[in-house]
Amino acid sequence: MNVFITGATGYIGFAVAQAARRAGHRVFGVTRSEKKAGMLAQQEIQPVIGSMQDPDSYRRTADQCDVLIHAAVDYEADSVALDKQTVDSLIASASSGSAPKMFVYTSGIWVYGNTGDKTVNEESPLNPIQLVTWRPTVEDMVLRAADVKGIVIRPGCVYGKQGGLTGAWFNGAVNDDTFSVIGDGNNRWAMVHVDDLADAYVRIAEKDVAGETFNITDHSRTQIRDMADAVARAAGYKGEIQYVPTEEATKQMGGFAEALAVDQQIEAAKANRLLGWTPRHHSFLDGVDVYLDSWKAAQS
Repeated sequence: MNVFITGATGYIGFAVAQAARRAGHRVFGVTRSEKKAGMLAQQEIQPVIGSMQDPDSYRRTADQCDVLIHAAVDYEADSVALDKQTVDSLIASASSGSAPKMFVYTSGIWVYGNTGDKTVNEESPLNPIQLVTWRPTVEDMVLRAADVKGIVIRPGCVYGKQGGLTGAWFNGAVNDDTFSVIGDGNNRWAMVHVDDLADAYVRIAEKDVAGETFNITDHSRTQIRDMADAVARAAGYKGEIQYVPTEEATKQMGGFAEALAVDQQIEAAKANRLLGWTPRHHSFLDGVDVYLDSWKAAQS
């Protein structure tokens, strides 16, 4: 298959592009950078110089591909409007051929809001945190698009390689005088390793599925406090971990603070049932030292 990926040099997109290429597919990855285009080419990923701001820069390539994956986020622009514009453009490309093409949209588990002790799945009602109140509308655009095999992926909090959200913990434990965590540390994140997430994208691309939403998370239910303690031990951090109240952090970080303090338990049984997907990395705690070393290497 020909697979088209936005954000192909990003944290998720690059892992997905590599996984799709390893699976034998021809992969076209969008990047704004000539330098990063070379990085893609080294991985046998064909670079497409373009940006979400300019759909014409990638449309011709997208029109010629069998599977379109949207994994890009641009935090320096009006991300909501830009995301909707990109979805519109890719839906048009996915419906442009003689047969419907697959369009995979990257959403996230924050659309469930706090779940507390309740485990939720794809059938559960949504209660998005403020930062992503717009996401369910875009999900519906994808799932209801005519002549398109629309798929929504809701990844957990992604870790591994250069770090994801856990990279801020590594930075605090290694480089900062104070290692800070947002919230009281008793909350739980639904996690997934970046390589396991990439595997899910490839499995979806290779299946004849449409109109489906998939949660992609591992089975861990570890409290943030335990994960932060593990990071401190691995990094040799001798200070006290500072737990910053969400209300206080919001003054500096806005709605992102609420996201970091969310307490969730998310089920991914549907991905196992329909895709045969199961995480190979079972918990962030299983390899904190490995993830720390990888993060350190990525900083250089």
